[in-house]
Amino acid sequence: MDLAREHGLSTQAIRNYEDAGILPASERTAHGYRTYTPLHAQALRAFLALAAGHGHRTATSIMRAVNRGDTEDALRLIDESHGQLLDDRRTLQAVEAALRDLAPVPQERGDTFIGPLARRLDIRPATLRTWENAGLVRPRRDPRTGYRIYSAADVRDVRLAHQLRRGGYLLERIAPLLAQVRSAGGVAPLESTLRDWQTRLSTRSRAMLKGAATLDTYLSAREP
Repeated sequence: MDLAREHGLSTQAIRNYEDAGILPASERTAHGYRTYTPLHAQALRAFLALAAGHGHRTATSIMRAVNRGDTEDALRLIDESHGQLLDDRRTLQAVEAALRDLAPVPQERGDTFIGPLARRLDIRPATLRTWENAGLVRPRRDPRTGYRIYSAADVRDVRLAHQLRRGGYLLERIAPLLAQVRSAGGVAPLESTLRDWQTRLSTRSRAMLKGAATLDTYLSAREP
């Protein structure tokens, strides 16, 4: 199948894409074979380009909307995905700002408990306990009550971990970075991580541009 060979896909993958609504419905021969046209080829190019920038799930939803004639819904999905990318960029900027402001803080000031800290960050207390188990933060315990007490330095580490988690980094990658920041008294260990994060965002952004251009070509091809 030429359509499959052009993109290094199997014929079954093409059938699956059609069944999923990613490709428009094909005509059938008298013997039941599917026939694909240049329009199907353009739809496949659009999907693959969209998937590179928006991810497989969102790209699938976009193509389904287009193929059922709901272009407005497809455009809404694209706008939402661009909004998420913008949020990710803002998160990166927030992490960079947090690192620029990272400085020694008095241990005796800024103490708080797990509940207020979780509410401040809009996360669950169980998340903070998970981060503690993973070595991201090490609050001391009140010797009388056993409650966790987060110092100002602990809160700083929790905020930084929260930003990195929002950026898509796994706990096992964050823990050693925070440990190095604490032991070295600086943020140099995070510089390569931030560069990698910025590169991934830029790659996504370029892929979205390419996806938009390819989808626009497909939309024009569908016009009567």
